[in-house]
Amino acid sequence: MKYRDKKIKSVSELIKKLKDDSAFYAGPIWYRGQSKKDYKLIPSFYRKVTSTSEMTLIKKFKQNATLLMNHHSSNDFDWLFIMQHHGVPTRLLDWTESSLIALYFACCDNPSSDAALWVLLPTELNKHSGIEPEETYDIPGIGDLGNHDPKSYHADRTNTMGPAAAITSRNTSRMQAQQGTFTIFHKKTTAIEEIGDKNHVWRYLIPSEHKKDILAELKICGIDKFQMFPELASIGETLKKEI
Repeated sequence: MKYRDKKIKSVSELIKKLKDDSAFYAGPIWYRGQSKKDYKLIPSFYRKVTSTSEMTLIKKFKQNATLLMNHHSSNDFDWLFIMQHHGVPTRLLDWTESSLIALYFACCDNPSSDAALWVLLPTELNKHSGIEPEETYDIPGIGDLGNHDPKSYHADRTNTMGPAAAITSRNTSRMQAQQGTFTIFHKKTTAIEEIGDKNHVWRYLIPSEHKKDILAELKICGIDKFQMFPELASIGETLKKEI
């Protein structure tokens, strides 16, 4: 990784370290919070051995989900994003453009485990997969990654392309609230932090005993469950905690 692991114990400490560590870089920076520090940057589809194909998962999800949708998705990429946000294993990893949102996700679960906040330079990651932007620091739209389309991915048995960073339309309130971005994997399953020279990524560690205090600080900053998940269930859960 670009830097050695550093511990953070507060929101202000994260901001200070990020300011120092990213001063050299003028391009976009993405963040991902993981509630356990030992989790690798590998999508859920590749975390366990399975004989079920991605196309089968899409087909089965569409069978029952279509009636519940407010709008009908026109392509399989769209279905991947919908599945990702409803717990189905996919080749996607969620990232955000907000360090505080990532910090929330690092601290909101597994209170007895140390967490990690990952920092990614997406255009530098893309160079490892042969994606060179025409404009400096440009990030491709997901539709530009034809080889990663579910049908192409399913048919291709030999591609060794690594993961790519991409943006997509934030067409749900959850994606917009979380300032969501994504990396998508192909057949190569090397964890993002282990690719190439590793200078595209680093992380900060959050000791478990500081998670609660950090969540309190984030709430003061307006980052809480309802902000991340602007849904009725979040309101109910928040009110239940206040009783």
